[in-house]
Amino acid sequence: MAKSWLFKTEPSSYSFGDLEAEGRTVWDGVRNALARKHLAMVQRGDEVLVYHTGDEKAVVGVARAVSDTRPDPADGKLLVVDLVPVRRLASAVTLAAVKANPELRSFPLVRLPRLSVMPVSAAERAELEKLEKRAT
Repeated sequence: MAKSWLFKTEPSSYSFGDLEAEGRTVWDGVRNALARKHLAMVQRGDEVLVYHTGDEKAVVGVARAVSDTRPDPADGKLLVVDLVPVRRLASAVTLAAVKANPELRSFPLVRLPRLSVMPVSAAERAELEKLEKRAT
């Protein structure tokens, strides 16, 4: 069964728009040990919510893993996964909206704000969808 994940990126380095334009990317550069542990569990078919850090601080799009995680050819200690864009959110879900939602108080985005790869439970995913719909 496919799982959901949230991947963070600095949009000035690589944005969801870049992923849309390229149509596919190798997601790399994850160095934090816990984030790498999560990345190691990503499998082909999993959903990835793309979160822009920096000034935006919002979930902006949905991607799909089209490969299983594998060692980074440039650094075998790190991992990579291939992603393709699925859709841009109709309305970005801001970090402020996430933090204001009591159902998301234990979401890793709130509890571990520096973590760049994190799991998203089915309940958390449902809440994020509600926030997206409310914002449109």
